[in-house]
Amino acid sequence: MTVRSHAISHGVLTSMLKHDVPASLVVFLVAVPLSLGIALASGAPPAAGLVAAVVGGVVAGALGGSVVQVSGPAAGLSLVVAELVDTYGWRATCGITLMAGVVQLLLGGLRVARAALGVSPAVVHGMLAGVGAVIALSQLHIVLGGTPQRSALENIVELPGQIARNHSHAVMAGTLTIAVLMAWSRIPRLKVVPAPLAALVVATVVATLLGWDLTRVDLGAGFSGLQGPLLPKGDWHAIAGAVLLVALLAGVESLLTCVASNRLHDGPRADLDRELTAQGAANLVSGALGGLPVAGVVVRTTTNVRAGARSRWSAVLHGVWVLLFTAAFAWMIALIPLEALAALLLFIGVQMVNLAHVRNLRGHREVPVYVVTMGGVVFIGLAEGVAIGLGLAALLALRRLAWVSVDVRDTGEGRRRVAVTGSLTFLGVPRLTEALAAVPPGAGVELDLHLDFMDNAAFEALHAWRLEHERGGGAVDVDEVHGDWYAAGVSGARMFPARIPPRHERWWLPWAYRRTARPPLPAGGHDAAVHPDVPMPDLLHGTREFQRRTAPLVRPLLHRMARGQTPSHLFVTCADSRIVPNIITASGPGDLFTVRNVGNFVPRAPSAPPDDSVAAAVEYAVTVLGVRTITVCGHSGCGAMAALLGEVPDLPALRSWLRHGRQSLARFVAHPGDEDDAGPLDRLCRVNVIQQLDNLRTYPFVDALVRSGDLELAGLYFDIGAARVHLLDRERFTPVPELSGG
Repeated sequence: MTVRSHAISHGVLTSMLKHDVPASLVVFLVAVPLSLGIALASGAPPAAGLVAAVVGGVVAGALGGSVVQVSGPAAGLSLVVAELVDTYGWRATCGITLMAGVVQLLLGGLRVARAALGVSPAVVHGMLAGVGAVIALSQLHIVLGGTPQRSALENIVELPGQIARNHSHAVMAGTLTIAVLMAWSRIPRLKVVPAPLAALVVATVVATLLGWDLTRVDLGAGFSGLQGPLLPKGDWHAIAGAVLLVALLAGVESLLTCVASNRLHDGPRADLDRELTAQGAANLVSGALGGLPVAGVVVRTTTNVRAGARSRWSAVLHGVWVLLFTAAFAWMIALIPLEALAALLLFIGVQMVNLAHVRNLRGHREVPVYVVTMGGVVFIGLAEGVAIGLGLAALLALRRLAWVSVDVRDTGEGRRRVAVTGSLTFLGVPRLTEALAAVPPGAGVELDLHLDFMDNAAFEALHAWRLEHERGGGAVDVDEVHGDWYAAGVSGARMFPARIPPRHERWWLPWAYRRTARPPLPAGGHDAAVHPDVPMPDLLHGTREFQRRTAPLVRPLLHRMARGQTPSHLFVTCADSRIVPNIITASGPGDLFTVRNVGNFVPRAPSAPPDDSVAAAVEYAVTVLGVRTITVCGHSGCGAMAALLGEVPDLPALRSWLRHGRQSLARFVAHPGDEDDAGPLDRLCRVNVIQQLDNLRTYPFVDALVRSGDLELAGLYFDIGAARVHLLDRERFTPVPELSGG
């Protein structure tokens, strides 16, 4: 045990030195300039941003629920902090940060972190975009050598005059910083050094060498100059609201970043409640030490993952490096021009208005929420903009919940199809009754209900129309696709039995189990054109049902797949009508390249007489389609196996084909006692699967791919009576386990 523990510790240390230490240095180089810039935008002492970076790395990094997330001062909170500093002063703002940390600790202890994910992403992205726009507008004035105004609107109004004035050195420093930021990311060889660090270094060096008249960063006494928090004074309602605002905004941003970080790495998944608790601890410590609020940050987290971080040591060490650098090289920070930091913030602010989010939200019709939230944050205020965005998101959600579509179509021969889709509530009753009024009296009606919900008012209106329509000689055939809302209403009201298909009556049931009864065709007749009064045969009726119900759902998918097929499996199975590969594998169009024949045989290579039908499919699947798995699937009660055990029917073609099962029969005879839980027929069915897999190996191109590991052969056995699939494992079949958790 001691040797094993030592080996594990050595492996962890090696991984940390190889991956996490280099990644932490990269994140540290990104964190220093960003922390200084966010402190500048927040109206806080520059050292407060560095304190938040240290605490976010060490405390949140060590305690957090994500192994790769990096926390620190967040640009999204800068507007809130700036307003709090202006209202209560800096030390009181630290007190609010401390209390916000306590609130986050309580929320984490109550395990409500996932509730924060219920906030509409459109509101979050709109808030961040609004914050970015406000930051960009305010910092643009500093880049131009002026002073930011109190509001975004005032900054916009003052901007033309600010541009007209001559601010040569400030403009040149800002322009140089932005130029380096834009060019650095376009040159792959330079990406080793983070762009924000490179931009500030270039701007500082050039400004110093050319003697530009610029304002420098004033760290004061550094960490030692920061003072502890004070209890804010004023209306306690407003103070409590500020504490909740900081706690919730920082918490939501951290949790969303935490969820996003899961998609960036293959390590352990994040524990959201633990992450929220860690953020609370970090904000408590940061506020106590005179630092900015702490939150998980996308830029630093993404940088951390891309730099190769494997564990939380990267985040912790980046905080340590920030602390050591500030303590030893504070004089270097004092050389940075404020105009260069403002340009960095301007660049970050513009990037926060992410058009990719707008494109994603467009598909979900949430762009109005994004735009309204962003506009509210820019022109009214952060809290007000978020509140307006949340209100609009709630209204749109209620509208979608109450949305219903009623489509009436003439299907010919005096029949109508009425499709009702959505949530049918009392709000949709006027639209429903208006559409149903257009159905002619006495017409046959196919009423398709694709409903997520139906309330009593909607049921009463729909059922009353149905009763009235049937009294007038019409027929109504009701089909519920997603639930039994109407059937439950009829049953609960104890009304007359409704002609409604049971819930289990779905596409996968055999035609004989469907509700529609059709009389047999007259002797010698099968053409609907010749006998128009005779219903369609089952196959054509099923095709019509597909066109009416299923085709509209799968048409977009099939349209994309029309260019060609890219199946992942070659599936060899029996022609038995009871075997439906797509059902027993839960696969869809384009997944399986299927070969079906009597007995799921794979003729050996070469076979005498030769038979290339299956070989052609195998060759095409492996060589052209690039299939990497071939599965042979047998089944219980196979007629071909029964013929091998008994007398082969006197059918020449079938007798010739069944010769490909002789090896299976010989193998079964050689080992008749295997798998005693099954009868002889089902044992032969399973042995046949094993033999056909061996037959596949007689093809040289298959055998070569299997040996190289580029092709996998698998065997399945389907017990029809038990509806159970068994997987071949070392010449024995074991039931495939069901997925847990529903």
